Amino acid sequence: MPETSPATGDDPAVGRRRGSYAKGVARRQEILDRALEVFQDRGDEGTSLRRIAETIGVSHATLLHYFASREELLLAVYAHAEARRGMDDELGPVGTMVDAATKNAHVPGMVQLYSTLLAGSLQGEESPSRDFFTARFAEVRSYVADMVRARQAEGEIRADLDADGIASLLIAASDGLQIQWLLEPGIDLERTLEMFGPMLRP
Repeated sequence: MPETSPATGDDPAVGRRRGSYAKGVARRQEILDRALEVFQDRGDEGTSLRRIAETIGVSHATLLHYFASREELLLAVYAHAEARRGMDDELGPVGTMVDAATKNAHVPGMVQLYSTLLAGSLQGEESPSRDFFTARFAEVRSYVADMVRARQAEGEIRADLDADGIASLLIAASDGLQIQWLLEPGIDLERTLEMFGPMLRP
């Protein structure tokens, strides 16, 4: 039977595992930070997992320890970038979409990465990408719809509009415009998305 700490009753082995886990989490975050810098500059560029490891300065084995596949790494990089960016409820539904799109415009590699991953998620019925984007769209739709309802209650958005439908349209507009912007950088993301503001007012 393992010994326990006389002061806390904790199993020392468990403490060691917890320490190792914390170090593993920190190491994973460090890898994601470094990988994010690469993808912000150049997107995924079709590079292999081994090439990504070389680029960010870790061994291929180390990368495989934290990410089972290239797809898993790319999804983690995108999710990490999105979490760091965050969202601001105070901006409202249209402002939130404008803010996200304009921030993305400063890191075209991430827009490319998002578009590539999203397209890949449609190739098969079951994949990490499909699960990720299905859950992400549901979460973002719910988040934006809640903001629409809040603004409707305050009289800032027409009460006769369906909040869930508006949320879906705003997300579709933001994603679609960013893809167009990749092909034609002259498109004004901010001005175009802000057109939704007057359309939604009472």
